[in-house]
Amino acid sequence: MPETAGAGRRFRLLMAALFLGLLLLLANRAMAQEGAETVRLDGRALFSVSSSDTLGAEERARRVEQRLGVLVRALETVPKAAVEASGDQRVIVVAGVRITTVSPIDAEDSLTDIDTLAARWANAIEMGLQDAVDRRQGFGGSFFADTLAALQTVLSRAWNSVVSVVPRLLAAALVMGTTLLIASGVNRVLVVLFKRRIADKTLENLIRQLSYYSLILLGVLVAADALGFSPGALVTGLGLTGLVLGFALKDILSNFVSGLLILALRPFEIGDQIVVGPTEGSVERIELRATQIRTYDGRVALVPNAEVFTSRIVNNTADPIRRGNVLLQVGYNTDFDTLVERLRGSVASVQGVLDDRPVTVRIDELAADAITMNIGFWTDSLRSDYKQTTSDVRRHIASTMEDMGLPLPEPDLWRVAPAHLEEWKIALSSRQEPLHPTSGAEKSDDMKGKSRK
Repeated sequence: MPETAGAGRRFRLLMAALFLGLLLLLANRAMAQEGAETVRLDGRALFSVSSSDTLGAEERARRVEQRLGVLVRALETVPKAAVEASGDQRVIVVAGVRITTVSPIDAEDSLTDIDTLAARWANAIEMGLQDAVDRRQGFGGSFFADTLAALQTVLSRAWNSVVSVVPRLLAAALVMGTTLLIASGVNRVLVVLFKRRIADKTLENLIRQLSYYSLILLGVLVAADALGFSPGALVTGLGLTGLVLGFALKDILSNFVSGLLILALRPFEIGDQIVVGPTEGSVERIELRATQIRTYDGRVALVPNAEVFTSRIVNNTADPIRRGNVLLQVGYNTDFDTLVERLRGSVASVQGVLDDRPVTVRIDELAADAITMNIGFWTDSLRSDYKQTTSDVRRHIASTMEDMGLPLPEPDLWRVAPAHLEEWKIALSSRQEPLHPTSGAEKSDDMKGKSRK
């Protein structure tokens, strides 16, 4: 019951955060005037202009500001601003200088008619010019007024940028935080569903990662829209810079695509024991960047997916059973029929050797001094079971040979040395017979110091 209440509380918090993010996004869009730029004189806002067919809003505002700045320095008294009609547009003229044009799109964006907007702009221009001229005729003159105007312009633009950008940043951060919470929640839900329905860890890993990163990508697009970037323009921009990004992120993209192919084609699964180049161990995770392999000595190796996908992979556990082989050398005087029968029974009795697969005993090589026999058996493919079973098989083979009285393999090279070496030295130095004569092979071979294979 407490777990259910906690889950419900977290879900409500999540929905509240999402709802608040949407409200901030809508409020930000409602307050912001997209495609509009403020015209300033000495740092004071006069009016806002929209983009025209030939100029953007920012370029258009800077041109109006430049004309007003030149006019301020040339005027001692400010004449009345006149509004002239030019087709469906209105032109504002001050002292014979054409300051700006009021277009129907400006009136439409300002939610008024063009004549009312033109009169409003003309009044704002006239009052702004009068204030600017008065400041330059007052304390400090033009130098002080121009310096103060430049400072006011910089501060006002910075403040407007903060007012415009900070709400967008907060909305984008809230969107991304909400997206992360949703992606984590979906990830946990998928874990529970797969645990109850499907036991395929590799398929679970593929679906979880695809869903997680898809939600993250969706959140990035929404956050970009909250910042004022159109998703279509963002995708177009990424497409235009795709070549540069391709070269810069070649290895990262290669690992990412290789990870998707590994998860889709599934040459191995989570839990398989594989060999990739010099790395051998058990697969623990298959990420989109690298494959995590735990080696048999307990260390964790992260192999890049591009290397895994292009390398030769040996999957030791692709099949649940595995064949093992043990080589044995015996002499030519061995009773082979009895030995083969005893070996088959002894190896088949080893714990871990599969009963449904026969034990094979074959002759691999007829050497000059011994016969090489190959004893094959089947066991579990896991490395721990395979190694232990192979060790037990070798031990049973040694016990069988001992029970049959067969000698164990001996070194090929023997060195024959005389017994009582010191007495031989004394005898040879005094040319006397040794005190304890040797017998058999020691009589001649020991004297000559021969060796045989």
